[in-house]
Amino acid sequence: MEYEEQISEKLEFKEFIVHLARTAKVVKGGRRFSFSALVVIGNGEGLVGFGLGKAQEVSEAIKKGGERAKKNMIQVPLVGTTIPHDVIGEFGAGKVLLRPAGPGTGITASGTVRAVLEAAGVKDVLTKTLGSRNPHNVVRATFQALRSLMRKEEVEAKRGISN
Repeated sequence: MEYEEQISEKLEFKEFIVHLARTAKVVKGGRRFSFSALVVIGNGEGLVGFGLGKAQEVSEAIKKGGERAKKNMIQVPLVGTTIPHDVIGEFGAGKVLLRPAGPGTGITASGTVRAVLEAAGVKDVLTKTLGSRNPHNVVRATFQALRSLMRKEEVEAKRGISN
């Protein structure tokens, strides 16, 4: 709990609402509505997380999603303003291809992938979403891809290569 408070005190996070859904439960008196919010947060310097919040009100669902996102943070290795190498992330039927790009290219991505990459601080990248377009699957596939990124030094250490 203390670590969580330290994160929120030290860092300023950008919050992106990727998907907001209203669901209805039919009861005797009519319909009861509830909301779910898929939220991505990041500090723009390689730290990014996502969370799903559900509540009776939109603002409460977004708040819960943000809190869960802070608990689900990962560090993304960046090389300048892009990612170190090509990578494909998969989750369910969703696949996301991420490819490094030269400076000034910008983020060529769908809205869902763009939110994750902007929150992480990636500025130049080419992407392609394959298979499912479901925002939940696309966000999880993007995170799976970002988790599997490795820096050159990490690969050299893993292979036992020394320069």
